[in-house]
Amino acid sequence: MSTSVLYRALGIRGYKHQSISESSGWIRLRIRHDGSRPCCPDCQRNNVRRRGTIARSWQAPPIGNRTVTVFADVPRIECRDCKVTRVIPVPFADRNRSYTRSLERMVIDLRSRMTLKDVACHLGLSDWTVRDIEKRWLGKKFAKARLKDLRYLAIDEISVRKGHTYLTVVIDLESGAAVFVGDGKGADALKPFWTRLKASHARVAAVAIDMSAAYFQAVTENLPQAEIVFDWFHIVKLLNEKLTQLRRELYREATKMDKQVLKGTRWLLLKRPENLVDERDESKRLNEALKLNSSLATAYYLKEDLRLLWSTGDRQVAGRFLDGWIARAHASGIRALQTFANTMSTYRRGILAWFRHPISTGPLEGLNNKIKTLKRQAYGFRDQQYFKLKILALHKSKFRLIG
Repeated sequence: MSTSVLYRALGIRGYKHQSISESSGWIRLRIRHDGSRPCCPDCQRNNVRRRGTIARSWQAPPIGNRTVTVFADVPRIECRDCKVTRVIPVPFADRNRSYTRSLERMVIDLRSRMTLKDVACHLGLSDWTVRDIEKRWLGKKFAKARLKDLRYLAIDEISVRKGHTYLTVVIDLESGAAVFVGDGKGADALKPFWTRLKASHARVAAVAIDMSAAYFQAVTENLPQAEIVFDWFHIVKLLNEKLTQLRRELYREATKMDKQVLKGTRWLLLKRPENLVDERDESKRLNEALKLNSSLATAYYLKEDLRLLWSTGDRQVAGRFLDGWIARAHASGIRALQTFANTMSTYRRGILAWFRHPISTGPLEGLNNKIKTLKRQAYGFRDQQYFKLKILALHKSKFRLIG
């Protein structure tokens, strides 16, 4: 076998073919050092002398359906300058690895199309070896995402396991890439990210978050120049929760006949009017529930009015609209609406910031769905660091989400 075939097919350099043996399931290839004078791997000098050899073996990419194993006697040298004796590194495999770099490249390529277990079975490797190869590759490529060009961010937490186990995810809204995944939730989970962000000297213009006090304080302290934009989806969601709370209170206090009217109207109250299905008499059932109680009707119509806030198109007009809505909510006398109105007053600036920076956490919610799909197809991840690296690389996935 020529040296060029060794290099092109198996990526082996610096060694020559010596012998080959084969059977129905494997190929064993013995190579020897090409005789060039080695140098010290530390000082890179040639002031060395040989001190025997060490027998090594590596697994290489398979040929057909047969496993290829490479054997070699690697020279040991003593450096006269460093006064250290060591085995010289081989150019085709990483130190302390039992496989070649060409096999690593094959594993990475196959992992984009096959499951981890399928790759391990196809190449005759253990699951742990395949995971270790991919984990190291993901770490080199995605562990330290570039932060200097960040302008718009979104921050939110996701639940990854039962028992209140969370990860905090930060994404770049312009590229859609996750740039940080922290353990836990709240301000403490973001501390490593703020350290890296300050070192990158990024000029962040705005950050989209939900109405979490912990995230609000963390962003205010670490990015004082950036505007905080409260996501409109979470605002409407919070109001829907208040509306559901009011319906439950009215249901508990209603008579037996009124309970029959209110029963099953929860989702009708949360639906948009244009989405009500006439074939199911949803509009009729909703109107009957609203006629039954004036408080429920007031809360419902205020909820629908609030949706118009983001369609005004102008920040000043939206500010007047929001102030008027808050006044009407206070005047309604409904405790749930009054509490929500106080929240809107507190976060007024962040709500109106959307008109200067029309961003939201919507792309992050989409990424959360991909993360859940990734976790479900992999039947969970035991290695938390590996899971975090898979999330950071999720925006590069061009194939189906392989666990």
